[in-house]
Amino acid sequence: MIPWLVGDEACPPLEQARRHPIGLLCAGADLSPERILAAYRHGVFPWFSAGEPILWWSPDPRMVLFPSEFRLSRSLRKTLRAGGYALRLDSAFSRVIDACAQTARPGQPGTWITAEMRQAYLRLHELGWAHSVETWVPGENGDELVGGLYGLAIGRMFYGESMFALRTDASKIAIAHLAGFLESRGFGMIDCQMKTAHLASLGAREIPREEFIGRLNELVADAQPGRWAEQGAVADWR
Repeated sequence: MIPWLVGDEACPPLEQARRHPIGLLCAGADLSPERILAAYRHGVFPWFSAGEPILWWSPDPRMVLFPSEFRLSRSLRKTLRAGGYALRLDSAFSRVIDACAQTARPGQPGTWITAEMRQAYLRLHELGWAHSVETWVPGENGDELVGGLYGLAIGRMFYGESMFALRTDASKIAIAHLAGFLESRGFGMIDCQMKTAHLASLGAREIPREEFIGRLNELVADAQPGRWAEQGAVADWR
């Protein structure tokens, strides 16, 4: 049995996380902004499916992307230089999280973005902690949202949650601009949580949890929420 959190009880030490399934630490509690922010600051994140209790995870090793190590392929560089799209920050957060939940993915029959999770992250967005990066293309009836991602920013740390693409490279365009935006503002790391081949192709790599926590403790200091849309445009890779 894994520990069950009650009330304001804190998560157990990360060393107690299971090896199988990798990183499962505890269950229970709630998805209040205070609980989620405290968890992220300590290297823990919620991840569960509909019908399951709230599950909290801290895998070892941890998949991360250092903004300066983002891998810009020749094809993506060509797409970025060609233009024909616009990047926006925090202009359609609810649409981004809904698209992430609804976009079909190979080998994934459902979504972990439950109604409960959606409401939790919408609240974090209202408070200035959760952000979206959006790829738009012009259309006859107005700009069309074709890709994007969302996550949390605490201090100089960004925690990536999910991304979607309705057109080729639309999510890669968003993450390329995100990497440039974060690097220009001194962010040190993007948490990618679990290893995937797609993230590895973009330059993400695994590091030991101990190293991840050491870097994290420095990056989350002096964290203040804020609207990204008020902090200037994302970096221009073209």
